[in-house]
Amino acid sequence: MTIGFCRIDLYLPECASLKQKRGVLKGVIARTRNKFNVSVSELADHDRWQKAQLGVVIIAGESRYANRVLSQVVNAIEREDRLILIDYSLELI
Repeated sequence: MTIGFCRIDLYLPECASLKQKRGVLKGVIARTRNKFNVSVSELADHDRWQKAQLGVVIIAGESRYANRVLSQVVNAIEREDRLILIDYSLELI
């Protein structure tokens, strides 16, 4: 069994309030959960309008599968129009 964790740092240039930020993140989180069957949560930068840090976790039977799914999550988030992916890190345990 493998636990895969991905930390994703985002920049949301169009957000001018926490309400706008929450609206953008809510959609991104819902799409990611539904499409990839992973757990997603906002980890940091809760009170900053234009920054966010997401954590994505998957439990899989094989490390290759976990790595592949997390890589697909990063690629999907990178294609989102309303945000910019600043940095990410993958960790498999």
